[in-house]
Formats: sequence, structure tokens, C-alpha cells
Amino acid sequence: MNKIFLLGRVSQPPEQRTTGSGVSVTTFTVACNRRFNRDETDFIRVVTWRALADNCAKYLVKGQQVSVIGELHIRNYDDANGQRRSITEVVADEVEFLQRPQGTSSGTSYSQNNAAQAVPAPPANEEDLFASEMGGVLMDEEELPF
Repeated sequence: MNKIFLLGRVSQPPEQRTTGSGVSVTTFTVACNRRFNRDETDFIRVVTWRALADNCAKYLVKGQQVSVIGELHIRNYDDANGQRRSITEVVADEVEFLQRPQGTSSGTSYSQNNAAQAVPAPPANEEDLFASEMGGVLMDEEELPF
């Protein structure tokens, strides 16, 4: 199975292009801190296609925290000098827009099938925390069987 999960910040503004057949493609780089050594950072290239590419180009900004789910792809090509080059990148299936730099708002998730999902606001108090799961059933603590 080839599945990659990234959590980091966009290190450069996204770049959008269109292929010869009219398909949108957007690339950006995600800066991810290492798990055990926070002083080291990896810069990972992410590629998005079609509607997801359009959304990333439109809404992602430099410094924004993102979550990316996709596949690792390794491409080889010959450069202008005839030298063999290799590129490692993540082709994203889902990109979740998380915390934006100060002064902007966020909270939307986009996936390859162009489904936008609003992130619900946190509950106002502890009683509201499980209200949706309880289906309106109110129980007194004395009625609990344990």
C-alpha cells in the first residue's frame, strides 16, 4: 500500500498550471518537522490535480498549516544537459486547510472529488459535547447502570 500522511506548513505560494489538454495542476511545498528531532525540517513537494488543484491555488497561502493525504511518486527524467534526474513528490488525494497565518480565516477540507466539508465549531459547553450523539436523550447520572 502506498499512502502518505503529511502535516506541515506551506513553504511557498502554490503554483498553478494547465496541461495541454486543459487539466489544472497545482504544486506546493509542505515543510514538515521531524517527529523526534524538531530542529530538522523536510520540504516535501505536493502535486494536486483538477478541482483539488483549483481549490489549492485559490485558497492556500504561504505559512498555512495543511494536512495532506496521498501517494508517494518518484519520477525520473533527463535534464537539458542530458543528466538523469529524479523527483520525489506526493500526489494528493485530499488536502485539508488548517490554521492560516494570523489575520486570515480557514476551516475547509477539499478532496479529489471536489467535496468541500465545513469544519464544525466546537461545542459551547460540556453538555452540548455529546448532544448530537445522544439524539436528544437526557439521562440523570443516577439512572446509569454502572
